[in-house]
Amino acid sequence: MKNHPATSFTGPELCKLDAVQVIELLRKKEISPEELLDFSLERINQVEPLVNAIPTLCEDRAREAIKNWEAMGKGNPDEPGWLGGLPIGIKDLTTVAGVRTTFGTKGLSDFVPKKSEPLVINLENKGALIVGKTNTPEMGAGGNTFNEIFGKTRNPWNTQRNAGGSSGGSAVALATGEVWLSHGNDLAGSLRTPAAYCGVVGFRPSPGVAKGGGLELGFSTESVQGPMARNVTDCALFLDSMSGFDSSSPVSYPAPLIPYQEAVKRADTNVRIAYSPDLKGFAPISKEWKQVLKESLQLVEKSGVTVEEDCPILPNLNRCYRILRAMVWAAGPGKTPLSVQKHFKKTLSDNIDYGRELTIDDVYEAQMGRNTIYHNMRHFLSNFDVLACPTVSLEPGPVDEEFPSEIDGHPVDDYIEWLRFSFLSTTAGLPAISIPAGFTKSGMPVGLQLIGPPRGEAKVLAVARAIEIAVGLIKTPINPIITHY
Repeated sequence: MKNHPATSFTGPELCKLDAVQVIELLRKKEISPEELLDFSLERINQVEPLVNAIPTLCEDRAREAIKNWEAMGKGNPDEPGWLGGLPIGIKDLTTVAGVRTTFGTKGLSDFVPKKSEPLVINLENKGALIVGKTNTPEMGAGGNTFNEIFGKTRNPWNTQRNAGGSSGGSAVALATGEVWLSHGNDLAGSLRTPAAYCGVVGFRPSPGVAKGGGLELGFSTESVQGPMARNVTDCALFLDSMSGFDSSSPVSYPAPLIPYQEAVKRADTNVRIAYSPDLKGFAPISKEWKQVLKESLQLVEKSGVTVEEDCPILPNLNRCYRILRAMVWAAGPGKTPLSVQKHFKKTLSDNIDYGRELTIDDVYEAQMGRNTIYHNMRHFLSNFDVLACPTVSLEPGPVDEEFPSEIDGHPVDDYIEWLRFSFLSTTAGLPAISIPAGFTKSGMPVGLQLIGPPRGEAKVLAVARAIEIAVGLIKTPINPIITHY
């Protein structure tokens, strides 16, 4: 497996540090939140013209938050999720009080909410400083981050390529060193795809694990909030920050007795991984991505991890997932005022229309189908720690391309067909993570996905950390690599 050629980073030195390192400096009072915010904004000013990851800044609000944090007594530094004044990004699908929140759609381009979502309130109570809103495709629909308000987010490894979606802004902000942690959410790989494309980590937790998500579809389990970071340890820290029971979410789940960060510290190679390069023919994959992952897993095996090629039966996964997804679009964006919907791009409107046309028998079919898939995965993972597969099918395409038209000559029928690797964990409600696993010949990152057992967040993180150590890639942050046609 080839590593990437040497990359440079010319931002502030503190921006290069891991989040856990910076928080330790905050605990020791060797650095102040004000200084961190200044460094974050300095780096944002350096790279935003090149990548467009954080189009909306809220510096004044962040500085006010520092004063409030100090007045509150700075919380409990021994709490696992204590962030203590660390600047972070919040995706522009999540409301932050007093900050322009557009959802990437023209009909809400001037929307300034009066209230923050519970997730935001929770993170700020832990000491997070929200420095800005990260870019997203319209209403989060799409695997490429662009919209008519803010334009395109560019991949830092090649600025002519796309950054994935829908949490593309968050992934790029991490990869370039603008922030240390960044928030995302996931329905069809919205955390995982951009993490894979930008060489960072994106974790889709089980429904209810991330404390205080959105309120409108509280009983829905398909779209979840989750952490993004530059490495697995930082990701575990951020998940600890998000965790804990919150009555505002009817599916909320208590925080673990042992913090996720401790599970990562205990990571070892005494694990068994099932690997499937195409989920038994379910998902297409390019020859190059398949080869990079094969070489990566060979390194993992040399470290002592057991890797076996295997996969459970996943009956009707494609149709089951598409029905569940369409219900989310019809019940969410499909219920916004017509003054908002009239601006929606065709791919989003098509998803909403599909959801509206579903019959009650379709709903029964999807619910029964996901139950079968869940139990097939549950039984399968009684013999393995995780199921590994690609995060996505091929390397990122041009920034102007909404979705690829083919994968190694095989046509792609619609804009989610190439995201099939993301369907399984969403349908079954299982935790999944994307971690960097190598580079293509053109220098683009490749992501490996790990799907764990029910409520297996700690196990997934621990296995991911063991693989991260074995593979040993060059870490972000980097300066954007400017390319021209």
